[in-house]
Amino acid sequence: MGYGDEVTVRRLLRYPTWAVVGLSANPQRPSYGVARFLQAHGVRVIPVNPNCGASVLGERAYCALADIPDPVDVVDVFRRSEAAGAVADEAVAIGARGVWFQLDVVDHAAYDRVRAAGIGMVMDRCPAIEWPAHGPR
Repeated sequence: MGYGDEVTVRRLLRYPTWAVVGLSANPQRPSYGVARFLQAHGVRVIPVNPNCGASVLGERAYCALADIPDPVDVVDVFRRSEAAGAVADEAVAIGARGVWFQLDVVDHAAYDRVRAAGIGMVMDRCPAIEWPAHGPR
């Protein structure tokens, strides 16, 4: 079961700029499919992965959230649960308006920290799955 109330899910899905941490250039990876889905629905996707400077889905990849020169609305995390909390903290530090942990990415302490900072948080859910019920029409 995912975490995040329906109001938060709807709000995050309406934000126009998402940084996708762990976005792979491999079309077979789930991160690529979700990012492509978001782009097809009008979301600007900014890749964050170790292959800095490369292009993924037509956007330049950055090494870290702090390297992105533009404001980021939502940070979508495709990392193991053990690494996700640090990414959530970075999202808070850059002033993101929301944090989204993908399916099977769970860190309750990070969830609590993000919410305590007044930022919307969704955990263990996928935006591509949630979009039909909660995304903009």
